[in-house]
Amino acid sequence: MSDMPIERFYFPDLHTEHQLFIKREDLIHPVISGNKFWKMKYNLIKAKALNHQTLVTFGGAMSNHIVASAAAGKEHHLNTIGIIRGEEIKDKWQDNVSLQEAHLLGMKFYFVPRQEYRLKEKSLLIQQILHNIPNHYLIPEGGSNKLAVKGAAEILTENTHPFDLITTAVGTGGTLAGLSIGAQPHQHIIGFPALKNAGFLANDIAQLTHKRNFTLNLDHHFGGYAKTTSDLITFINDFYLLNHIPLDPIYTGKMMFGLRDMIKKGLIPLGKKILAIHTGGLQGIREINKRLAQKKQPLIDTETTKN
Repeated sequence: MSDMPIERFYFPDLHTEHQLFIKREDLIHPVISGNKFWKMKYNLIKAKALNHQTLVTFGGAMSNHIVASAAAGKEHHLNTIGIIRGEEIKDKWQDNVSLQEAHLLGMKFYFVPRQEYRLKEKSLLIQQILHNIPNHYLIPEGGSNKLAVKGAAEILTENTHPFDLITTAVGTGGTLAGLSIGAQPHQHIIGFPALKNAGFLANDIAQLTHKRNFTLNLDHHFGGYAKTTSDLITFINDFYLLNHIPLDPIYTGKMMFGLRDMIKKGLIPLGKKILAIHTGGLQGIREINKRLAQKKQPLIDTETTKN
């Protein structure tokens, strides 16, 4: 696997002496992009080595991981099943762009109530669902397990050694844990959770890495998972016009906005060489744009939205 390009970028309306670069993991695969590719890598190897026929995983209606799992299953000739959060969307999932895409890639769905979903495998309902799926390989929500962390560590290569700070968006924390393991001794990782009240993730991540070379910035969730504001949409569009690099509004857009905010507030010492990891997830733009259009609000405008 050839290394993904590292590109210089600039922030709109911000002059800084920091050296800013982005690793374009979004370019690694058209659907299984960014961190999803690396988190799936060793899970797919294990599933096939054990002759499993079906991948089963968890996710919400906006989950990049669900779409990536469906694509990985199709590419590797495995059946895929998604256990989806929210029984209320059972009869209207066809209106959701992400679930439509996963379905077209061959994924079948089970929709479960949110209280059951929170329990995952501890739920009697979910246990029954899993019991009725023969010869399956279970991947956790967001794909975050030890094999996913092993894969995510490989995002960092010899080409990333010169950087002082590495930033990433955070969902379940597996990617940050992998970056923590793969980082050089002089490097520090800053994670920007997309979730509101995500302080608990620090403990989850600490279970997946033996290093303590990371911090979480909890201030740029924009109201919570898949929530956006006009400021965020404007920032994403301005960033694209300036750099020709698309950002998604669920993860990478929030990370980049947060990084800019930290620099503006002087929270990152001058002279640091910073590498942002582009974790992909651009398919999420379409569903967000659909919601914005319904509210007659400005849309995210990138080449991704025109395909």
